[in-house]
Amino acid sequence: MRIFAYCRVSTTEQTTENQVLAIRNAGYDVQDHRVVHEQVSGGVPAMQRQGFKELVQHKLEPGDTLVVLKLDRLGRDNIDVQQTVQVLIQKGIKVVSLDLPVPDLSSAEGKLMLQMFSAFAEFEKNRIVERTQEGLRRAKADGVRLGRPEAVKTTERVLAMRAKGLSQSQTAEALQLGIATVKRHWNKKQ
Repeated sequence: MRIFAYCRVSTTEQTTENQVLAIRNAGYDVQDHRVVHEQVSGGVPAMQRQGFKELVQHKLEPGDTLVVLKLDRLGRDNIDVQQTVQVLIQKGIKVVSLDLPVPDLSSAEGKLMLQMFSAFAEFEKNRIVERTQEGLRRAKADGVRLGRPEAVKTTERVLAMRAKGLSQSQTAEALQLGIATVKRHWNKKQ
């Protein structure tokens, strides 16, 4: 039986080394060439991640075990995690997530645990979106201006060219701006 580990981080400032160490400390003797390291957002579906896709399509074989430190390494979206684990189980791959009370996701208890934890992960993701929206509404109510700052200098430059009698296309060329940008600023008041 071969053991593989999938270790994912979201940003370049993070490292997968702690994940590998934790997996090995949990008793899984994973050889270095069977550890897949990947830096990609958990929001990207598992089968769209280059390293994970390569692992599933070309390295894992029936009877192998895939170990992840946490379920969220596979993904944050409930449906994607469910589908990913199902694909692996159908291929005869044992899936282990060390953060679950029943780590073997291939077992009946593991499948139930997976559904519960995936639902909680999706719930938390939705709560984050709700809190973000609430924060934006509160900021707007407090008079905070959201979005990009107004391009006052661009408006001034466009209006100066218009005052000189240049056309919109001549202004765009002279200022090295796109025609859409010039049109957006053409009739603004200073």
